[in-house]
Amino acid sequence: MPLTNQSPKLMTFNNQTFITEFILQGFSENPFLEILAIWVFLLLYIMTILGNSLIIASIWVTPGLHTPMYFLLINLALLDIICTTSVMPKLLDNLMEEKKTISFVGCMTQLYVFTWALSSELILFTAMAYDRYVAICRPLHYSTLMNNKICGVLIAIVWIMGGLNSGIHTAMLAKLSFCGPNIIEHFFCEIPPILPLSCSSTKLNELMSFVSDLFLVGANFLLTIISYGFIIANILKIRSEEGKKKAFSTCSSHLIVVTMYYFSVFSAYMSPGNSYSPEKGKVIAMLYTVLSPVLNPLIYTLRNKDVKAALRKLFVKLFPFLE
Repeated sequence: MPLTNQSPKLMTFNNQTFITEFILQGFSENPFLEILAIWVFLLLYIMTILGNSLIIASIWVTPGLHTPMYFLLINLALLDIICTTSVMPKLLDNLMEEKKTISFVGCMTQLYVFTWALSSELILFTAMAYDRYVAICRPLHYSTLMNNKICGVLIAIVWIMGGLNSGIHTAMLAKLSFCGPNIIEHFFCEIPPILPLSCSSTKLNELMSFVSDLFLVGANFLLTIISYGFIIANILKIRSEEGKKKAFSTCSSHLIVVTMYYFSVFSAYMSPGNSYSPEKGKVIAMLYTVLSPVLNPLIYTLRNKDVKAALRKLFVKLFPFLE
């Protein structure tokens, strides 16, 4: 049954009619492609959960890695798990169902959790850049400028600011009136494709989104770039090639992850509202909801000797016969 022919469920309150559920428009209505998508997304989801869980477990059981840098990495792994889990189970469920619906409450909940994870990751990347700046540019003051207490404060700021930003957007979106149509041209509930469905004014929401993007995305990107500007300038001052290579190896993984993440976020949220394309939005959203969470553990594992060593020790503890 074509999605455009499905009638929305409506609720009448004070002589006004409101939508009680949305229809999530997936990637294809071709049965073969949907079956293929189920297996691909399921595999990627399992890899994401397994990869990030192994990162967390290996750092947690290795006392030598109980440092600010690796505590920040644990939080990145947690946020990746939350981000992909807010999207993937419902996506897999809809791929197996003929009617791809999500309740209004379910949509707002998904939006809140996803936006919380996305916002928190942006702030976390800035904290990780600061950690690398202090380690490379101010190594003698590292224990003062980036100790466990300061790391704890930064992590608290990451989660609290991300939650506040998400809460404001979700509350403002939930107050809008939705009286039809109810088809979200996306595979999960996200702000850009939901706003056009509202039958009430969205100017305040658009203004808030712009302000949030400006400060949350723009400011954190600027701070991260400034940090890496100082880091690269400091590395170039190192005379020995071995010293340069060692210094750069400590931040190259983070730089790769940040570049990939900001590319997708800028493409999705910093483009003009009237240029939003549903198909383009789906492709870009795949980068930060599916690919980034599954690639982050691989990038940090393959380019970090300490994490690889910790993983080997973890596997030996779990499977002694591998020793």
